Amino acid sequence: MEKVHRMIDNASIESLKNSIDIVDVIGNFVELRKAGANYKANCPFHGEKTPSFVVSPSKQIYHCFGCGVGGDSIKFVMEMEKLTYPEAIEKLASMFNFSLSYTKGSSDYSDAKRVLESIQTWYVKNLENNTTAKQYLLDRGIAQSSIQRFGIGYVPDGNSVMNFLNATLLPLPKAVEAGVLAQGEGGRYYARLVERITFPIYSTSGAAVGFGGRTITNHPAKYINSPQTKLFNKSRLLYGYDLAKESIYKNRKLIVCEGYLDVVMFHQAGFTEAVASMGTALTSEHLPLLRKGDPKIILAYDGDKAGVAAALKAAQMLSTANFDGGVVLFPDGQDPADLIAKGQSEAVAKLLREAKPLIPFVLEKTIYAYDLNDPRAKEAAFGAAKQFLESLSQIIKDSYIPMAATLLGVAPALFGKQTDFSRAKENFSQKKDDTELLGIIKTLIESPNLVDTVLDTVDIGIFGAYREYFDLLLKAEMDHPLLMGVQINEEIHTLDEEKLLYALRKILIRHYKQKLKILPRDTSLSSDKKMFLIRKLRTDIIPRLERGELVTYETE
Repeated sequence: MEKVHRMIDNASIESLKNSIDIVDVIGNFVELRKAGANYKANCPFHGEKTPSFVVSPSKQIYHCFGCGVGGDSIKFVMEMEKLTYPEAIEKLASMFNFSLSYTKGSSDYSDAKRVLESIQTWYVKNLENNTTAKQYLLDRGIAQSSIQRFGIGYVPDGNSVMNFLNATLLPLPKAVEAGVLAQGEGGRYYARLVERITFPIYSTSGAAVGFGGRTITNHPAKYINSPQTKLFNKSRLLYGYDLAKESIYKNRKLIVCEGYLDVVMFHQAGFTEAVASMGTALTSEHLPLLRKGDPKIILAYDGDKAGVAAALKAAQMLSTANFDGGVVLFPDGQDPADLIAKGQSEAVAKLLREAKPLIPFVLEKTIYAYDLNDPRAKEAAFGAAKQFLESLSQIIKDSYIPMAATLLGVAPALFGKQTDFSRAKENFSQKKDDTELLGIIKTLIESPNLVDTVLDTVDIGIFGAYREYFDLLLKAEMDHPLLMGVQINEEIHTLDEEKLLYALRKILIRHYKQKLKILPRDTSLSSDKKMFLIRKLRTDIIPRLERGELVTYETE
């Protein structure tokens, strides 16, 4: 691999380093939040719920105060993607559409890029010569200007693809790496896309990474995409983002729709913030990209059963991740592309303006999925709504409890104690003792192998008000709202094993000191027994605990 490194020109590497911004690089992999002059995130290299991973735009470095990792953009890509130094340089160049210079030869990345760029030019030419494909697009209302803006093309039969690659001396193995060809049994090469309208897929920086293809021969698979390659990870990309990002940042709005044609038509009608996921639902891997520019997210999906299910799943995920936004379901089985093609752009604009906010949408769809006239179904609806509300921050949750109660026809008190805002500070700064106990609970949720250590050391009765949490833990009921609340509460920190043992000692010291206060008044014990226990606690157990020895709890 060192040989490849020598092939990349050093001046080219320096030029790449100067042209990329570490916030952009890391923002492709991790959700970054502005924090003063820097950005913060949960560290991708060790499990944590409270952000201790800091990115400095001024210094162009990152550092995690939790696990100690740090470095520049190249180091981050090396660690994140498990690449060597030269591979990371090439990965960055491909991500940011930067052309590296080589002292000799080329590389896998630059060869794959060359194949994609050459074949894209050819696909575009083919569309001009294919009246059926061209007519299909025009019939769908797509303007010539949109065809050019999005680089829409056409791929003919497989033989034509092979002939083109051979005639232009593009190496077939590189075409496989670019996702243009596949290799069948016996090593025979064949085209992945045939007789389809092509939609080139670009990285966020405008580098070609793959293609989507729509059949015009009634093939059962209406749409297919390039496979995952070194250049193309469809779980992290959104179609059209390269063309939409300027509007997204400027207008602080991002429209997610379901298909390529929807994106094209939205842009054509002036809604240039539109993007789409590619053949997959929105997943947590899309969150870093959705977070860029901190936009409001509008989910614009078809109103059919599949569209509603996809919207519900995405709205739940976005709400839990604390995004603001809403949902638009297009009526009567029409998709956005159909409405815009019929000249109804103003109707689309009105639908977008009246988007149902994310949390009310989730609550309505969740609750109304049950027959509320059936008491058991109503109880199940209540459980589902409560579980969703528990995944939200305290203030947001409290704001929506009255709405959930109204939809269900139950008293808001059923959802538990709401925050008294006059005493919010007291509620939010939990007592130190509580924080420690909850820290132990959170640690055991994430590291169940430590449960025995705790049970060997203390009796769960010591945990008082939090005993129920331990009972749930021991029954492995991790999806119980109480435990889910602990898991998503960023105020509660997990502990490593050493800090866990330290916390257990503190709990025992507190317990025994409390015991010393009440022992003299205990009428169930003889005076001798009381004196013995007081002396044992004062001169033996408490001093040993305070010296750092973990004395196992024993009942008197």
